[in-house]
Amino acid sequence: MRVTLPILLDIEASGFGRGSYPIEIGLARTDGSSCAFLIQPLEEWVHWDPKAELLHGISRARLAREGRPVREVAQWINDELSETRIAYSDSWGYDNTWLSLLFHHAGMLPHFRLEALRRLLDEEQLNRWAELKEAVIAEGGIQRHRAGDDARLLQLTWQKAQAIERND
Repeated sequence: MRVTLPILLDIEASGFGRGSYPIEIGLARTDGSSCAFLIQPLEEWVHWDPKAELLHGISRARLAREGRPVREVAQWINDELSETRIAYSDSWGYDNTWLSLLFHHAGMLPHFRLEALRRLLDEEQLNRWAELKEAVIAEGGIQRHRAGDDARLLQLTWQKAQAIERND
């Protein structure tokens, strides 16, 4: 029996807390592929935490050069999620706030809902999540703290959790 992969969403941001905004959004799709877009900051988005930049490695200059306009990224996400109408995040509180900010400034409504990844996991899977995630990281090939790769990491960890549950 083939298990359908959930769509996982991850966001990298300018920092955490008040004034932060999304700078990259990534998705891991149901077919296991992943994609991401850098977001061009709006003029009023001025908060920048150098510690966050050290994690994701994305500079403001790079965002200015390579980032896509807010409205274009919001439309892309709506298009990507038009069939499933749902995506999951391991940091729902932050990611939902940043998505709301993105869609607000795009002048659009999301045509999907973002749910907490934990809704897809049972208690045993939740308890083993950190261990499983470390195992996936150790298997290699995933660049951490980039939105597309982190979304794929979450999806692979979910997949490992499902496989272990079936084998126990």
